[in-house]
Amino acid sequence: MIDEREESAVRRSVRGILVVLTLCGSLVSTVSAPSVGAAEERRAAPVPLERLFDNIAVSDDGRPAAADFDGSGASLSARDLTAAGWAPGRTLTVQGARLTWPRRAPGEPDNVRAAGQDVRVSGRGDALAFLVAGTAGTETGGPGTVVYANGTRSGYRLTAPDWRTGPLATKAVALPHINTPGGQLAEQARLYVVTVPLTPGRELASVRLPRAAGLHVFALSVRTATQGWTGSWTTSTGGYAAVGPWTDRTLRLVVRASAGGPRVRMRFDNTFAAAPVRIGGATVAVQDSGAAALGTPVPLSFGGEESVEIPAGAQAYSDPLGFTVPADSNLLVSFHLPGPVPAAPLHRLAQQRSYVSEPGDHAADGTAGAYTSVITSWPLLAGVDVSGGPGSVVLLGDSITDGDKSTVDANRRWPNVLAARLQRQNAVPRYGVLNQGISGNRVVTDRYPGDGVSTDTAGVSALHRFDRDVLAQPSARTAIVFEGVNDMRWGTSAEQVIAGLRELAARGHARGLRMLAATILPCEGEARCTAAVDAERVAVNDWIREGAVFDGVLDFDAVVRDPADPARILPAYDSGDHLHPGDAGLAALAESVDLRLL
Repeated sequence: MIDEREESAVRRSVRGILVVLTLCGSLVSTVSAPSVGAAEERRAAPVPLERLFDNIAVSDDGRPAAADFDGSGASLSARDLTAAGWAPGRTLTVQGARLTWPRRAPGEPDNVRAAGQDVRVSGRGDALAFLVAGTAGTETGGPGTVVYANGTRSGYRLTAPDWRTGPLATKAVALPHINTPGGQLAEQARLYVVTVPLTPGRELASVRLPRAAGLHVFALSVRTATQGWTGSWTTSTGGYAAVGPWTDRTLRLVVRASAGGPRVRMRFDNTFAAAPVRIGGATVAVQDSGAAALGTPVPLSFGGEESVEIPAGAQAYSDPLGFTVPADSNLLVSFHLPGPVPAAPLHRLAQQRSYVSEPGDHAADGTAGAYTSVITSWPLLAGVDVSGGPGSVVLLGDSITDGDKSTVDANRRWPNVLAARLQRQNAVPRYGVLNQGISGNRVVTDRYPGDGVSTDTAGVSALHRFDRDVLAQPSARTAIVFEGVNDMRWGTSAEQVIAGLRELAARGHARGLRMLAATILPCEGEARCTAAVDAERVAVNDWIREGAVFDGVLDFDAVVRDPADPARILPAYDSGDHLHPGDAGLAALAESVDLRLL
């Protein structure tokens, strides 16, 4: 028989839709598909997602039997969720979308099993974000429909990885335990944020969920955070690494703005984290020299408050601030960490000195005296946006895009040179240039596993970080993919790299991005760049040059190779390790870009 809790949940979720509950084995309930035709015409009006909740995913650790997320009695730990900062009713920003964790107590219905329900939703944006997890034992999903206020529709496909076996590289948060009636398991539970494209500019009216067994939806919202902003600076989180530890310290990070504007906002990312982090206060200033500001640093706020706690896996945007960001200039972004902070998400290879203070909140200091230590990474800070502007170009790459072997503190990475070129001309819009290079990164293989404290900060694969590092960037217009050499240096075949590049192009095109590819540079003379690796590289480059998949090609290989020995970088462009161009070679790459392709 069906217990009273399940029967009550079904009554709340049906709202006039015929639902058939089938008793299968261990009391697993499934929702059958209603008949088409007349039944579709009688479909109930869309309602908020919370009114459709028909499943209980979260249990109190002392009463694990009060929830049954997967049909086998297992559930999420309320204590683990609270420890991660995911308390009931908490609004979380992930991939630029604001999603509210259900305001439900443990043991109350807190998610809906997707079965074609119509959900009321409003707003305009570039994407629809879902907070989801699957319980089918593998990835599950299906097609759905977006209905706009003007009566038009668009289709989408939503998939959710499994909550116990899905990839850690793409999860929003991982929790350390799973509750069961027989006791708590030391096994990670995963939750995911998945976005699907919307028709730009149209007001939404409702969303029809897919019909997919084991697909659970906790929240959904329209992503609007990218509208009206141009990305001026960003960096990719390459891992979650031990730092400091910092307690009552202020970090003053030096970053290079590309596009300028009259208003600014900052983005702090707690990607890959297992616990919240608190920003005690933050400021922005134009750099004078070193840690000294040009003028008085201006305070940032977060929802009207001077401090903010960022839940595990989430982001925090500062409030828009009237502060003129000069184009192609260095900024000082300072923020106090009350601490303790023993580990943090970071970008390891900054090629830029930043600063850590002696104890105290020194974010408002204009002078450099309190900043007594130097770091060469960028922790927590992940973006600087300026208001208005024409949008941005996103450069997805590895150490060559990251600027490895370029001169420290000189902003001679090829993305910096490209940004300066754009600011000096009027033939095309002066786009912001967003450097999403990670030293050691690969197209198809994760270097950082995507969870836990790790010494490897080469990031998850381009495929796994594409949604976060490219699609979620403010007003992205074009993406340039310049990766693959690390894959092949470590045994990945040309066919596998080509398949990965093809997938990146397709995913970018599905979101309306212009997708460009750069050919892979030669590297003979570096220890792992054997003749066999070069043959694979040439095969990938031949495929890129065919131009059948991408909207344009940047032939960087042809720019820097030695005409007398095409498997090597021209000596004048070689940094000396035969893999990375030096300043002259990086400048040559940027100068070779036909700006009209952007």
